[in-house]
Amino acid sequence: MMDEGTELSLTIAQIVQRLKATHLHSQIERQAKECLHRPEIQLESLKEDVRNFLKASGKQRLMQNKYLCGQPLPSHPAAPPEHAKEPLAYMRKAQVNWEKRILKSLNSMCTELGVPLARKRPAVEQKELTNKWNEMGTDEPGKWTSSQSICSDRRLNTPSYSISHDSQVLISLRNPNHDSSEEASAKSHWGLIQVPLHDRDIPQMREAYSELSLTTGQLGIDDHTHVPPVVNEQDSAAAQQYSRQGCPTGLRADLWALILNSTNEPEDVMHYEQLKAGVIHHDLLVDNLIYKDVKLTASNDDYYFVFEDFLYQVLLCFSRDTAVLEHFSYNSATPPKSYIQGKVGVEEFAVVYPPNGENMAPLCFLYNEPSKLYSVFREMYVRYFFRLHSVSSSTSGIVSLCLQFERLLQTHLPQLFYHLREIGAQPLRIAFKWMVRAFSGYLSTDQLLLLWDRILGYDSLEIVAVLAAAVFAFRAENLMEVTSLTSAEAVLADLSTLKVMPLIQIFLFATVI
Repeated sequence: MMDEGTELSLTIAQIVQRLKATHLHSQIERQAKECLHRPEIQLESLKEDVRNFLKASGKQRLMQNKYLCGQPLPSHPAAPPEHAKEPLAYMRKAQVNWEKRILKSLNSMCTELGVPLARKRPAVEQKELTNKWNEMGTDEPGKWTSSQSICSDRRLNTPSYSISHDSQVLISLRNPNHDSSEEASAKSHWGLIQVPLHDRDIPQMREAYSELSLTTGQLGIDDHTHVPPVVNEQDSAAAQQYSRQGCPTGLRADLWALILNSTNEPEDVMHYEQLKAGVIHHDLLVDNLIYKDVKLTASNDDYYFVFEDFLYQVLLCFSRDTAVLEHFSYNSATPPKSYIQGKVGVEEFAVVYPPNGENMAPLCFLYNEPSKLYSVFREMYVRYFFRLHSVSSSTSGIVSLCLQFERLLQTHLPQLFYHLREIGAQPLRIAFKWMVRAFSGYLSTDQLLLLWDRILGYDSLEIVAVLAAAVFAFRAENLMEVTSLTSAEAVLADLSTLKVMPLIQIFLFATVI
C-alpha cells in the first residue's frame, strides 16, 4: 500500500498532466505569473487567489473531477499500467476480445475491397471538397470516399459496430473466481450478466437521486421552475447541480458547455480548422463507415436529416483528432486505429475509430457552430459515451449498466422477468440497444435531452439503466401477454411517445418495496 504522501503526489501529478492539455492550464499559468510578480504576496493569499480564479472561471470542479484525474485512483507504483486502468483480469480479457472483433472487421473490409486505409486526395478533389464542405449531404453516395463502388458495397450496409455481436461479448462474461454456489447466484441466475459488480437497489437510488423525487419540481413535467443565474456566474458546479432537475431549452446549450468546461476560444476554432484540413487532404476507409452511419441516422429521424452536414463535419473531424486518444490513459480499451500511408507509428497521423453518429445527432439541436458542436461532442464522448463502447468494471460502464438493469427488473418485477426469460425473450437482449446508445435514436429529441440533462447533472450513466427498467415496468401488462421474443420486441418497438421523467420518478419513488 502507498503512504498518504505518495498517493497525494501521484494524484497531483495526474491532475497536472491532464491540465497541460487544456485551455485552463494556460489561464492558471498566466494568473500565477501575475501573482508571483507581487513581492508582498503571501502563500495563503496566493491559494485564495487561485481558488477565486477557479470559481470565477467556472472550473473549480475540475480539481476534483474524476474525468480530469483519470480513473481509477492511483494504484501501487509497481502495478502494471493496464491494472491501474482495469483491475479485473477477466474484464481486460473481454475487452481484448471486443477489440479483436472490431479490428478484424476493419482489416478484412480493407483487404476484401482492395483499398488502402488512407490515401491523399488529388488536388482537384481537395478543392472541390473545400467548396462543398457545408453541403456534403447533398452529394451522391461515395462522392468524398475512396471509391463510389466501395460505398455501395453490401458489406458496408451492415455497420462494423454490431450491437447484437457486442451484446454477445458481454453475455459471455464470466468471473472465474466467482462463487457459483446457489446462495451466491440466487440473486442473478435469471439474468445474462453473471459478474459480481456493484449495483444499487431502489432505496439506495432514492437517496442518490433525491432531486428527482415526486415532490421536487422537474423541467419536463412542470411549466414553472426557478432558474438561478448559474450561466452568468459561470459556476460549473452549480450548473451541474441545477441540471439534475432539467435544463430550460433556451439555456441548455450554455449550461452543458459550462458543465463540460467546453469553450469556443480562438484556439478551439483553430483546432477544429486543422482537423477539417486533415479531412480535406486525406481520404480514409473509415470515412465510408461514417457516410453509412450518417445516412442511417438521417433515415431514422426526419429532424436529424436537416443536420446531415453537421454530422459529416463533426464525425469526419473526430476520426482525425489524436487528442481524443488521451482518454485511453484511464480507459481499459486500446484505440482501434490506423495511420496515414507512409506515417505508420506517428501519432499526429493516427486515425481513430469513430463513435456512432446517433450519439452526436441530438447535439445538433443545441449548437449551430460546427467548432462549438465539435467541442461539446468530444467532451461528452471522452467523459461519458466511450464507456458504452468498452468493457470495464466502471459503475458507468456498459457491463455495470446491464447488470443494474437486470437486477432492478428481477427484484421489482420478478414475474415479468421470469415470463420473458421462459419464452426466450431475455429483457437485456431488447434493452441493450437502448443503453449502448444512451437512448439516442429511440426517444423523441426533447425527451432525450431531458435524460442527458440528468447524465450531466449526476455525472453518471446509471440513470440510463434506470430508464430501461422503467420502460419495461410501464409496458409490463402488455409484455405479460407475449409468447415470443419477436412479439416482445414489437411491444417495445416504439419509444418515441414516452415521457422520460414521469417514468423514472414513478419507478424510483412510487415502487412498493
